[in-house]
Amino acid sequence: LSYVQNQGEWDQLILQDLETGESTVLVEGEALLRPAWIQGVVVQAWAPDGDRITFLKSQAGLTTLNQVDVESGEVSELDVSPYTSLSQPAINQEGQLALLASAPKISTRVVSVKDGAITIHQRSTSEAIPPQDLPTPYEIQWTSSDGETVYGIYFPPTSSRFKGEGLPPAIVHIHGGPTSSVSVGHDLNAAFFTSRGYAYLDVNYRGSTGYGRGYREALRGNWGDLDVIDAAGGAQALIDQELADPSKLVIRGGSAGGYTVLNALIRFPGLFAAGLCSYGVSNLFTLAMDTHKFEERYTDSLVGPLPEAAEKYRKWSPIFHAEAIEDPVAIFQGEEDKVVPPNQSEEIVKALKANGVPHEYHLYPGEGHGFRKAETRQAYYETVERFLLQYVIFS
Repeated sequence: LSYVQNQGEWDQLILQDLETGESTVLVEGEALLRPAWIQGVVVQAWAPDGDRITFLKSQAGLTTLNQVDVESGEVSELDVSPYTSLSQPAINQEGQLALLASAPKISTRVVSVKDGAITIHQRSTSEAIPPQDLPTPYEIQWTSSDGETVYGIYFPPTSSRFKGEGLPPAIVHIHGGPTSSVSVGHDLNAAFFTSRGYAYLDVNYRGSTGYGRGYREALRGNWGDLDVIDAAGGAQALIDQELADPSKLVIRGGSAGGYTVLNALIRFPGLFAAGLCSYGVSNLFTLAMDTHKFEERYTDSLVGPLPEAAEKYRKWSPIFHAEAIEDPVAIFQGEEDKVVPPNQSEEIVKALKANGVPHEYHLYPGEGHGFRKAETRQAYYETVERFLLQYVIFS
């Protein structure tokens, strides 16, 4: 039996003899695990003859494919270039390895690898966008206001037809989870903006997976604080590294990321010209009571258990500090969302209206946690583009 466990700062791939109970550490000191709140994640696969295990590891926003010899423990990296983002490895009885793979200019596809040859079996999109119009991201890092190193993936503005003048406007994107992460891969969300002249920064704030246990667990009991500090730090890093126009920064996020968007607008007024919040959390108390069963105790570790942590819940719930929001914000919500119910968005919208803050609210029928319908996605991006032109580009 082989399994992956966290031990200390990093992860281990363990081999256990089911007859003797003896365990052997095959691989250690690597980032192997993915967030446990997503079900069905696979990070390893056995060769059919049982002599090798193929596994994925992450480093600096990249995913690599590796294999370890069960007898000798020798580890080698398998060449799957040009792919930089990999997931879900599986091996059939003939020894053919299949997995999902992508790269900045290559959309996610099902590929197989055998004897060094890579075969494409299925693509996830039509791949109608020319590669020269897709950005080439790379990892950047900065020092937070409290002295810690924080990471992000930067996507420069990219177009084969147009050139900008001066520093570009920029989208600072906050991923959901919050213990997810963003890698160097194919990202059409980023490409939508970079093809229109925006830079795009994905912030792997403290709490993100892939940078060690200490980095991930720093967010325990601090959700609503460290993520906000790191979001603002990412914006400041763009300014300091001369990667974006300081007057045209936008913060964007959904779900847990939307929660950070609202808190960042509260704690750092004027840093961002506007905010884009999709199905974001505004009230931690009602989230703890109303969210779906699978995540109903998640806030106990992220913020603290109630009633002991009630002060934190109030301090870090955007709804109780909405009067501090000054910058324009667009709110997007699925009508049938069970993870972050519509009342989370409706509460903050009511406060924005009462405080006279420029805002828009878009409620999409038939949508849940994340927008699936083509017509919803089109309406969302058209709205976002119009909103940013009004409040950021031509403000």
